[in-house]
Amino acid sequence: MTVRLDISEGIATLTLDRPDKVNALSQEMYDLLYEHSNALSADPEVRAIVLTGAGKGFCSGGDIGNMAKTDLTGSRARSKSRHRTFLALAGIEKPVIAAVHGPVYGIGSSLMFACDLIVAAQSTTLALSFKRVAVVPDGGSIYFLAQYLGIAKAKELVYTGRKVSAEEMVALNIALKVVPDGALLDEARALATEMARSPTWMLGLTKKMFQFMYTPTLEQLLDYEALMQTHVRMSDDHKEGVAAFKEKRSPAFKGR
Repeated sequence: MTVRLDISEGIATLTLDRPDKVNALSQEMYDLLYEHSNALSADPEVRAIVLTGAGKGFCSGGDIGNMAKTDLTGSRARSKSRHRTFLALAGIEKPVIAAVHGPVYGIGSSLMFACDLIVAAQSTTLALSFKRVAVVPDGGSIYFLAQYLGIAKAKELVYTGRKVSAEEMVALNIALKVVPDGALLDEARALATEMARSPTWMLGLTKKMFQFMYTPTLEQLLDYEALMQTHVRMSDDHKEGVAAFKEKRSPAFKGR
């Protein structure tokens, strides 16, 4: 299994478990996260959830090796299939804590942002690296980023794709705190335990209230995102970005 689930004392821990690919998201991982999110949402014994990654990083983004294997219809269908995962994760009416370390790149950042609270290890580097392979930000990243940062700062991080340290994540109010790598899971679980001892029914309803504050809704943005991603996946620049990644060279984009 590429996503592990462990439940202990009312705390569920979901672990992305594809360490040889720095947990790059495969379709199997999207499907498992969707299934687990729905199951945990419905399980009355689970009162808080921790999402983390095995190996040297939380998530390096999408599985770029499979990106070029698409057509117009297939791209739209895959976007819709992935989007149900983010809607399910963000829609869990219980506290969800992201415990991140190492690379948090591309759509991996969307997974992190879909959680309620974020604890970052010292090794964490966040990068909205979508432009590297010439795709629009997906997984609801624009929706989440604008909430965390405001539009101007969100644009800066997306347009540059630069790396953000764990310390800057705290300064930007993305992460709650920076902790030593060896203490990451202990810190996240301690926070989850505190949340689990809270009136989680109330916290779940409060979470819905926060989500109702924003327009468009996440679901509406994901629909529009699927349309944009379908078009951009057909571009010469996207094909060049994927080829350059596989050949370990800098891409030569031409704006088309």
